[in-house]
Amino acid sequence: MRTMPETGSSFSLGDRYQPVMARIQALLSEPCDWTAAMATVACELHHAFDHFHWTGFYRTVRPGHLQIGPYQGTHGCLDIPFERGVCGAAARSKQTQLVPDVNRFPGHIACSSTTRSEIVVPVLNSDGHVIAVLDVDSNDVDAFDEEDRISLEWLCDLLGTRWGSEAWDALST
Repeated sequence: MRTMPETGSSFSLGDRYQPVMARIQALLSEPCDWTAAMATVACELHHAFDHFHWTGFYRTVRPGHLQIGPYQGTHGCLDIPFERGVCGAAARSKQTQLVPDVNRFPGHIACSSTTRSEIVVPVLNSDGHVIAVLDVDSNDVDAFDEEDRISLEWLCDLLGTRWGSEAWDALST
């Protein structure tokens, strides 16, 4: 049984996520900064699951804009306004976007023509500001489920709790 860092509520990580989350937590127990943490998470997640074809972060770099951060996979979009696409919707609403078929998502940005489904989870600091979004794309339709949502939300909550102030302070300078 795990506990959500911010809310204190309990949940069980699914069998698929237990090994990768244990590796991520062990790696992030070493001193590192926000960029190193994002790079580590993107790498571990990307290589843990065959259906994660693009895995990475878009960081808030100025009001209302995300910019590509550490990622694994082919090229991504460089700059995404909060008003556009699945990543923008997650940042704007501060809610996870689980999209079974990106072709049915109004305003989807096709950074890759092979992407068919997507899950995007916002990373919030303690003040509720979006410091980044975790974006995972798959070339398969309906590749993500509730286990992905719950586990990735738990991870993003952990990241926001630990590095939220650092990331927000860097944005403000």
